[in-house]
Amino acid sequence: MVRSVTLSNGAEIPLVGLGTYKALEGTVTEAVKAAIGAGYRRIDGACAYDNEREVGAGIEAVIHQGAVKREEMFIVSKTSTARRRIEAVLNKPGLKYEPAANQIGSHPYLTQERLIDYCHSKGIAVTADRGERLVSSTGLGATLEEPRIKTIAEKYKKTPAQVLIRFHIQRNVIVTAKSANPQRIAQNFAVFELSEGDMETLRRVNGNMRTFPMSW
Repeated sequence: MVRSVTLSNGAEIPLVGLGTYKALEGTVTEAVKAAIGAGYRRIDGACAYDNEREVGAGIEAVIHQGAVKREEMFIVSKTSTARRRIEAVLNKPGLKYEPAANQIGSHPYLTQERLIDYCHSKGIAVTADRGERLVSSTGLGATLEEPRIKTIAEKYKKTPAQVLIRFHIQRNVIVTAKSANPQRIAQNFAVFELSEGDMETLRRVNGNMRTFPMSW
């Protein structure tokens, strides 16, 4: 069973999805087919990725095989929204529009706990990147090389990427896992549970580190 959260419009969105950003041309269709076969029901894309035809071909092929129905799939596109912008939208007189989801940068180096709690309090789902390739200007390495994350991964006999995905799932945050490798696609979808102590360890990694500084 794919764990999901309910959006403000009543739609159910799976917490884990396959990302297609910067996927190599010619690999996307097979990656989508492998992901659906592994249990994924959300594919994350955008027009700017320039691979929607490949995504569609993969989904169509699996539907044609009878392995999944179109109504079981959740196909995502995105827009950028910060907390102040959300507040501006919610506070406009007479405006009935409610954001369904807010995509943010969030990972153990930038946990964004207050923003996530705020969004959830307003009925807004949160979707976040894993930050696995984030490199700090202060010299800290990518999160996949963070010693505390690697220690937790070894404890559960999982990969650091799986730990990062699970960190989001247990915070009820939607996360997208990008890979064209069928084995890694399946790994990223594997279910396990982090202890509360390990979740707290991951939260303490936080250094409010942003890839790009925010000026607003």
